[in-house]
Amino acid sequence: MKKITVAFGALLMSITGVFAQTNPAITSWLQNSTTTGSYYMSGNSTTISNNILVNCQLVEYSTNNIFIHTKGVPAYPTGPFLDGNPSQAQDQNAIFKFPLNPVQNTGTPTSTTGGNIGVFINGVALFDYRDGVAWNPTTNALCGGPGNPPCPGGPGATMNWNRDAVLAEMSGFDCSKGHPAMGNYHHHQNPSAFDLDLNVVSTICNLYDADGLYAINPSQHSPLLGFAYDGFPIYGAYGYANANGTGGISRIKSGYQLRNITVRTHHADGSDVPDGPPVNAAYPIGTFREDYEWTANTDESYLDEHNGRFCITPEYPNGIYCYFATVDSNYNSVYPYLVGPTYYGNVTGEKVTSINEATTVYNNPLSVTKNEFKTLDINIFPNPASDLIAVQIGGLNNQDLVIKLFDIQGKLLQESKINKGQTISYFDIQTVYSGTYIVELSANGLSVTRKIIIEK
Repeated sequence: MKKITVAFGALLMSITGVFAQTNPAITSWLQNSTTTGSYYMSGNSTTISNNILVNCQLVEYSTNNIFIHTKGVPAYPTGPFLDGNPSQAQDQNAIFKFPLNPVQNTGTPTSTTGGNIGVFINGVALFDYRDGVAWNPTTNALCGGPGNPPCPGGPGATMNWNRDAVLAEMSGFDCSKGHPAMGNYHHHQNPSAFDLDLNVVSTICNLYDADGLYAINPSQHSPLLGFAYDGFPIYGAYGYANANGTGGISRIKSGYQLRNITVRTHHADGSDVPDGPPVNAAYPIGTFREDYEWTANTDESYLDEHNGRFCITPEYPNGIYCYFATVDSNYNSVYPYLVGPTYYGNVTGEKVTSINEATTVYNNPLSVTKNEFKTLDINIFPNPASDLIAVQIGGLNNQDLVIKLFDIQGKLLQESKINKGQTISYFDIQTVYSGTYIVELSANGLSVTRKIIIEK
């Protein structure tokens, strides 16, 4: 009996080890135990250290669940928040639980709620479309949120016309398209910096350089960005045109569109509800979630009413249901942005205060092969340069990259870093002479170089 027990235990450990090595819900998180974050204060373009560890600090899993320990702070700088938000990104000291074997909800879909509905792979919170502000038909005015009276029923109460945060709070987002709620830094939308969009709709990046979790690359399948509370993965803006992995790379599009209405008296399903404000200059179409309607589309690059589809991805070659960060052709965010307004799966994920089941710690750092490293999507610009060099990584960077600037004789002039979960770094070359120079990127004993010309 003892031999059988030992043999079974060894087999179980072997199976568990293989499972951990192959399940993206375990292996995809960006872990960090040394690098701390930074932020901008309004009017100061120099970052300030917040002394809070970035990304995720610990990943552990059981047979059924994955647990993510995180401070909730990204590697990219946060702030400033120019709408009067008094918060900065603060240490959340959080543990999030997700199911390892997510299951479709075959009953009534569960609506997303205000606050956390998932977590990005850098440990940052994911919120849905809303900002906690709605229309009160009794007073014919907005309710909820800063500066407004409470909504009937209090925070979280069901209202008929709920405001869209991505439009309403635009002035309060930092360059990375995020902001804090009582210190809980989060994204409602695609976490790629405003200044990387083809049509830049915010000027916040002009003074406060930052980046984001990833950079959109329209020629590659977007990276896995996070997981929703139902356990299903969330991808960036581009994927395979067809769900079976064929058809090339395509922008994955929202199935929602703005309704053709001038008054807000009914929902898209025809339900007669208490009136919202008419569509006008003060409350243009798109102000509220209920201004949208979903329509089915035979084109597989359009998503379902949950903002997802069942499809093949690089991490899931056998297919899985996936949400996508929806954007338009200019990379500007498009409703419902990430997940929602309802979940596809059974919602068993949540923020927890403790773990009450046996777990295994996953501490295998993410790494890339030599061939993968050599094919990093590196963009160094401008080239030629005169006073500033930017080094940009396309897609998602899962390595701590050391960036060095050498002259043509091999003398090291400057050194910088792009931490995992960041995409960009800069060299100030105002005092560097004209000539040919070498930029080297290295990590884990691997390196790649690029030439750049400096002209004065």
